[in-house]
Amino acid sequence: MIRTIVRGCAAGAAGTTALNAVSYADMALRGRPASTVPETLVETIATRIGLPLRDSAEKGNRLIGLAAVVGVAVGSGTGAAVALVHRAGVRMPLWLGGALTGALVMVVADVPIARLGISDPRTWSAGDWASDVVPHFVFGLVTYGLVTAWDQQP
Repeated sequence: MIRTIVRGCAAGAAGTTALNAVSYADMALRGRPASTVPETLVETIATRIGLPLRDSAEKGNRLIGLAAVVGVAVGSGTGAAVALVHRAGVRMPLWLGGALTGALVMVVADVPIARLGISDPRTWSAGDWASDVVPHFVFGLVTYGLVTAWDQQP
């Protein structure tokens, strides 16, 4: 079981790297700025649980770092969950498992944003949705692909 969780975390970390690469490529191609939503989410959650970050020259840098760590944790955790479901016998073709894994991590990332009032997906443009869906789909393909590839290992 531990081996499954560790492999799932590794698959999720690889998926997160792929998601970041696609997001950065999109930023470079379209000239769009980085989203500040992850930092806003971290700050909102920290404030709500009573751990507000002190205002300082470094506050923005701390938020960026914390948001990145949370992103890696969400990706690795999703990979672990998918690996455990896979181990339990749920098998799908890569295209379906990848799409569902991408949808899962997208829900985990976007629901708190909507619930906390940071952003309203109902108001997003097609470009906004593409910037969200495409990287999460790539995350799903990479993560689910690695989880299923380990079936071939002894």
